[in-house]
Order: sequence, then C-alpha cells, then structure tokens
Amino acid sequence: METIKPKSAFNNTNNKNRLARVFQKVINLRTATKIASSNGIGICVLTSQHKFPHYGSNPDHKISSHYADKRGDSKLKQKAVLEALVAKVCASVTSIKAAYAELQMAQDPYKSDAIQAADQAVVEELRALSELKHKFLKKELDLSPQVTLMLAEIQEQQSLMRTYEITIKKLESGVEERVSDIASLHKQLEDCTTFNKSLEKKLNASGPLSMFDHIKFTTLNPSHFVQVLHCALRSVRSFVKMMIKEMELAKWDLDAAAKTIEPGVVFAKQSHKCFVFESFVCKTMLDEFNCHDFGLTKDSASKKLDPEQYFSSFKNLKSAHPKSFFVQNSSSPFAKFTRTKYLDLVHAKMECSFFGNLNQRKLVTSGGFPDTAFFTAFAEMARRFWLLHCLGFSMHEQVSVFQVKKDCRFSEVYMENVSEESLCSGEINGANVDLRVSFMVVPGFKIGKTVIQSQVYLSPVITPVSR
Repeated sequence: METIKPKSAFNNTNNKNRLARVFQKVINLRTATKIASSNGIGICVLTSQHKFPHYGSNPDHKISSHYADKRGDSKLKQKAVLEALVAKVCASVTSIKAAYAELQMAQDPYKSDAIQAADQAVVEELRALSELKHKFLKKELDLSPQVTLMLAEIQEQQSLMRTYEITIKKLESGVEERVSDIASLHKQLEDCTTFNKSLEKKLNASGPLSMFDHIKFTTLNPSHFVQVLHCALRSVRSFVKMMIKEMELAKWDLDAAAKTIEPGVVFAKQSHKCFVFESFVCKTMLDEFNCHDFGLTKDSASKKLDPEQYFSSFKNLKSAHPKSFFVQNSSSPFAKFTRTKYLDLVHAKMECSFFGNLNQRKLVTSGGFPDTAFFTAFAEMARRFWLLHCLGFSMHEQVSVFQVKKDCRFSEVYMENVSEESLCSGEINGANVDLRVSFMVVPGFKIGKTVIQSQVYLSPVITPVSR
C-alpha cells in the first residue's frame, strides 16, 4: 500500500523558505548605508555586519564616543587660538622693532615730529601686548583664529616693509656720504697730482739747477758740482726703477741679471739688488768722463774748450727740455752723447725683450727721438750727466773721476756706504770682522784737493783670530 504525502504539505514548506529569503533581504537593505556622492546622487552601500559592529545593544558606548569627539574639537579650537595669539605677539614685536628703527633714524638728522610718532607707536604696541597678556592670564581671550592670523600677517608684513624702507634710507644716506667722500678724495688727488706734476716739471726742467740761474762763472765752487751730482743720481734711481719694472714685466730673473753684473755678491736684503743696476748705469754714463766730450771724437784727449764755453753750454741746456733740444740739435755733442750712451746701456736683446721689437733702437740710430716713457726717462738722465760734465769742466780746478776696486777696505774719507744694514767691523765669536767693498755703486770725484766720496756696497769679511 503506497503512502502518498499530501500535496498541500509540500507547497506549505516551499512557501516558508521563500518567505525567509525575502525577509533576510529586507533586513540587509535596512542595514545599508547611504552615501552622497559629489554630484548629488545617493549611493547605497551594503555594509558588512562583521566590519562595523552594531551599537544598538550598547547605548553607553555610543554616548562616550560622542563626548570624545566633542573634546577633540575643543582641543583643536584651543590650539588654533594659541597659534593666533603667538602670531599676534610676533606681529606686535615686529611693529615695535620697526618703530624703534624709525626712532633711531629720526635722531640723525634730528626730527622731533618723527621721534614723537615713533615713540607713540612703541607705547601703543606695548600697551596692546600688556592687554593681551592680561586676557590670556584671565582666560578671557576672544579671538577668531582665522581673522587674527590674517590680521597678524598683514601687520607683520607692513612692519617689515617699514623696516626695509628705513634700511633703504640708511643705505641711500650712506651712499650719499660715500659719494661725498669720494668726491672730496678725488679733489685731494687732483690737487696732489697737480702739485706733483709741478714738482716733477721743476725737477725735470731744471730742478735744483734753478738755483744756478743767477750764479756767475766766477763764483763756481765744488758744492755746486755736488748738488748737480745728487740731481743726476736721483734721475739714475728713477730710471733704474723703470728698468727693473720692465724686467719684471718681461719675466726676467733679476737674481741672475744681478749676478751677471756683479758675480758672487751676497745681499743683506733682496731689495739691495737695485744697487747693482745703479752701479751698471753709473759706470756706463760716467765712462770717459775725464775726456772733454766723453770720448765721442778721436781727438777728445787733445782738444779742450775754454771753461767759460762749458759754462755757457751748461746754462743753455740747464733749462731746456731734452726732447725739444735733441730734435732741434740732432748733431750736437749732447745728442751724440745721448745716442751713444743709450746704445751702450740698453742692449738690443734687452730692448727686444722689453718692447718686442727694435724700433726705438732704429729710431735712435737714425737721429730720432722715440716718444716713449722709457727713452724720455733715459734722455733726462743723460741731460743731467751732460750738465754735470759741463759744470765739471767749467771749474777753475781740474775735475777727475776715481774708482774703488772690489775687496778694498772701507775708508770713510773716500767712500760712503749705501747700505745701512752692513755689519760693523769688530770682533764676533772670537773672529775679526772687517768691512770690504763688494762693488762700487757711484764713482768718486776729485776737484783740486776736494774729494767727493764714492758710494759703495759693503759686505763683512770674517777672519779667525790667530792664537
């Protein structure tokens, strides 16, 4: 016998299952979260029951979370107020600094109105800071953080602008003072340059020789010769300085050049090398001084002019400019003397090294006058030595040159030491120290019985004491 289940019972079970599924869907829809998008369209997102616990069963936990959020907002607001307070204080300090800078600026030059305004600004800012302090201590601050920060920033920028303007004014004032000082110094420089040019003109034209304008031939004496000699030696030093400068520009080895002229000399100072070059120049310029025309002609030893004729030549050349006299009298004894001494003193290799060519040498050989500072200085030096020669042969007593040999013992009668750094003679560490002549810088002169000392460079010679 078959057992048949009733059909209605089967249908009832299916209906229950379907109803359960629909109810579960409704429950899930109720737990969905609605999110508003940026374009205003609502989006439903089904939240997982495992990720976000439901607090409906614990209302105390939900209330505590609400209070925590409220306390967080309060702390953020308090922090913003403090930041605004600090910004306001910093802005006030910057304003005080700007007002103090204005106060200093108004004191020099003195401006009473500006001083009072700056003082009032400082007082107001200090009063504002004091009020802010009291409100902070009494917790009565009523600041809008955003507005306060903005106003503080504006105040600080304005104060900085005032400070920069003051700094610019100070700098402009300093520039004006410097410009005034520069103008004053330029004026002093121009005055000094003008004065130096006048002195140089006097020295180059006649210099100390101007004292001979009213000297007569009958009143000549050795002191006049000494003065002209000193004048010539000054021109030697000036020319040697120029020559050393040209050597340095041409990358010469000055030590090697000095040793070539005077080998084996030990200098007390490196700057004493200039004495070697002065020695070379003086020897060249005074060579054949005892001859009536510096040995320029073959019969110079026998032929001699009258002393008054020499004095007349001295007077004519004394006030003449070397270039104009040289050009107008290119065949004169002085012109021949200048050409000869230049070719003897300035070697062709030296001139090529200095100037890169031999144009000056060619022009001098052809009777011209090179328009250069180097040759102009040489021509002035040559003029003074020619004047010395003319004055020497104008003397009533015979003038002659004497030289000092190397390694001679020093004699105060005939010699003058050009270096003050030389050791004195005596005894050092049981040995005798004697001063000897290393080389002669300037020859000496004899005028009758009068001796004009030569100038020498000395070096000590040490000899052990015999026991």
